[in-house]
Amino acid sequence: MEQIPKILSWRNMLVLSLALNFSLVLRILNGDGEERDSWDRTASVSIWPTTASGSSSLSSASCNYSKIEEDDDRIINLQLGDPTVYERYWQEMGDVTTMVIPGWQSLSYLSDKNNLCWFLEPELGKEIIRVHKVVGNAVTQDRFIVVGTGSTQLYQAALYALSPHDDSGPINVVSAAPYYSSYPLITDCLKSGLYRWGGDAMAYKEEIPYIELVTSPNNPDGFLRQPVVNRSKGVLIHDLAYYWPQYTPIISAADHDVMLFTVSKSTGHAGMRIGWALVKDRETAEKMTDYIELNTIGVSKDSQLRAAKVLKVVSDSCGNETAKSFFDHSYDVMSERWKLLKQAVKSSKRFTVPDFASQRCNFFGKVFEAQPAFAWFKCEEGILDCERFLREEKKILTKSGKHFGDEQSYVRISMLDRDTNFNIFIHRISSSFNSTI
Repeated sequence: MEQIPKILSWRNMLVLSLALNFSLVLRILNGDGEERDSWDRTASVSIWPTTASGSSSLSSASCNYSKIEEDDDRIINLQLGDPTVYERYWQEMGDVTTMVIPGWQSLSYLSDKNNLCWFLEPELGKEIIRVHKVVGNAVTQDRFIVVGTGSTQLYQAALYALSPHDDSGPINVVSAAPYYSSYPLITDCLKSGLYRWGGDAMAYKEEIPYIELVTSPNNPDGFLRQPVVNRSKGVLIHDLAYYWPQYTPIISAADHDVMLFTVSKSTGHAGMRIGWALVKDRETAEKMTDYIELNTIGVSKDSQLRAAKVLKVVSDSCGNETAKSFFDHSYDVMSERWKLLKQAVKSSKRFTVPDFASQRCNFFGKVFEAQPAFAWFKCEEGILDCERFLREEKKILTKSGKHFGDEQSYVRISMLDRDTNFNIFIHRISSSFNSTI
């Protein structure tokens, strides 16, 4: 008889536990609670519909904004270049990039002690060379590969390597406006005695050493770029994060002294934080490696191994005649999005986007216009502050042209968000949504 209360107590606790857990699951699925409501209003996250097998049921170009259910109170955040547009492709690919890393692996700091960049995983180095050969967008022969935690760390490493390490004072770092908005911030964040932000390269007149950043295709406007200062005392860093065939025709293999790339914009895996530099000069590559060694004592092996796996799948897909390759899929998505954007802008008459010349792409073997990762979007009809207008009138968050060294009538808009957010964006700037304003 003494055991009955204990049994009843145990059963009661079990029922109570099940009830609480069931209630919690329902709250998560239904999105109840102030925290979830707030997230839905500001972050604008969508979930892809999936088939029973778990793969995405969406086609490669499904941006039909006429079918979107508009929510006038929803804030659409297109400020950042978070490449979630690629999520659908990798869902459809299933487990081809899945890998298991044993607990004993990646214990050592060293990856290849005989390599100049001693923390570069050999498998990643091999796949970097392969994907550039497949795409034809960069020369890899007689180049040193330096891996970094995204292209941001590599940019800092390049500044460290190319700056004079003497008492001559900080070297000026310039880029032609509109330039990538983070360049000034990254350059000056440490207030280094080696380098400093020097502003718009078009306005640079000083007859002293300088470093010029050449971003091609350019972030934010998408145009292919060449150096503009062109003086004997200058050195160049080429940021080629967007020089991939889904964004622009590949007209030749880039052949520069320092070239920066990243998986975030090539394959969409921004969360891996993996980038690489192709460097011609050995001493420069050594100094870049020294910087990363001092900064983070190398780069995550786990991320490198995963990046190698993804790049392998991308390269393999380009030789698969029975299925659409990664770049075919990505090209179709970007092409459809730019088509919809241009139609919406034309019908609205309040906005404009750049026109690009058609060029022949060596990778696809066809002629097409650039379809960049960002839209350099301009407000017309006397709208002087485009960022404010879109935020207050359309509930669309963008990044003002002032951050890129340009006018406030321009904003940068990400073309890389999920379909749900992109479709609402298109709907709001179209003529039908403007009729009430």
